[in-house]
Amino acid sequence: MPRQRQQILDNLDAVYREAYDRAEAVHDARLMADLDAAYQREQLLLEVLLDIRDALSTPAPSRPATSPPDPVAALETIRRITRLR
Repeated sequence: MPRQRQQILDNLDAVYREAYDRAEAVHDARLMADLDAAYQREQLLLEVLLDIRDALSTPAPSRPATSPPDPVAALETIRRITRLR
């Protein structure tokens, strides 16, 4: 069973928070800024990957074998995958 979205994001936060606190303790402003930027980038990438995971794990609605592909449904799937939170 896949881990919950919030648990994964909390783990990411804990890893970066620990590193940020160490940089703050030694007053390394440059490292703190680098960690902040890296955290935001990693969080964005992770959320996109989680959206893709969620979209792929949702069963597709069944349709008769004779019906053509639904372009609106395809666009909706792409929108769900690429939507940023």
